[in-house]
Amino acid sequence: MSRRRYRKYVIRWIVTLILVTAIVSGVCVGCSRLLHIYMTSTGRKAPDVPDKDQYPVRGVDVSYYQGSIDWNVLASQNITFCFMKATEGIDHNDIRFAENWESAKNADIYVGAYHFYRFENSGEEQALNFISTVPVTANTLPPVIDVELYDSLEQKPDVQQVRENLQIMLDLLEEHYGVKPILYAAPNTYRTYIRYFADTYPVWISNYYYEPYHDWTFWQYTDSGQLQGYDGDQTYIDMNVYCDSYAAFLEEFQLQPFSS
Repeated sequence: MSRRRYRKYVIRWIVTLILVTAIVSGVCVGCSRLLHIYMTSTGRKAPDVPDKDQYPVRGVDVSYYQGSIDWNVLASQNITFCFMKATEGIDHNDIRFAENWESAKNADIYVGAYHFYRFENSGEEQALNFISTVPVTANTLPPVIDVELYDSLEQKPDVQQVRENLQIMLDLLEEHYGVKPILYAAPNTYRTYIRYFADTYPVWISNYYYEPYHDWTFWQYTDSGQLQGYDGDQTYIDMNVYCDSYAAFLEEFQLQPFSS
C-alpha cells in the first residue's frame, strides 16, 4: 500500500472512529436523560431540586388561594420575585390582585402579573381583560400568559388555532406594555403549543419532577412549597427559580435594584 493510500486509509479510520464515538456518546446522553425522566416521574428517584448556588434568584406565584399575604415575611425567606394571578379568560379577575400587587412592591419584591388563558375565548378579548386590570408599572416583570389544559375542555384544542389566538394576545400585550410577554406551560402544553414560540418569547416551565432539558427562563419546580406569611385555604405555595444570576435577572428585565 502506498503512503498516500495508507494516509487516506488512516484518516478515514480516524474520522469513522470520531463519528461512531459521537453517535454512541449522544445515544448514551439520550438514554441517561430518559432514565432520569423515568426515575423521577415514577417516584423511583427524588424530584430534582434547583441548587441554590446555581439558581440563586428564587420566587413564588400566588393567587387568592393563598389568602392574605404578609409580603415582608415572604420576602425575608429569600423571595426575590412573585408572579400573581390577575385575570382569567375574558371577564374574571383575581379578587386579591390589586392588594397583592401593591403590597409585594412595597416589600421590595419584583412583581409580575399572569393571565390564565382560556382556549374558548379570543386572544383579543383576553388581552383587553388583562390590560384593563394590570397597570403599566415601572420596575416590574413582563406579563405572563399561563397556557395549560383544564378539565372542562371537551377535546384537545386545535394547534394552529391556538397558536394564532396566542399570537394575537402576545402582540397586544407587547404593544401595550412595551416588553415581550412570558409564556407559562406544563410539559404537555409546551410540546404542543408553546415550543413554537420559544425562540421569540421567554418561557416559564412547570416541571415538578426533573429540571427541563430545553431552554427556560423560569422553572416552577414544585407546587408543594411551604413558607411563612400567608393564611389562605391553600397550605402550599408554588416555588420557582430564574435561570441565571441576580445580575442577569436585573439586566434581562431592565430592573433597578431596590434602594436600601
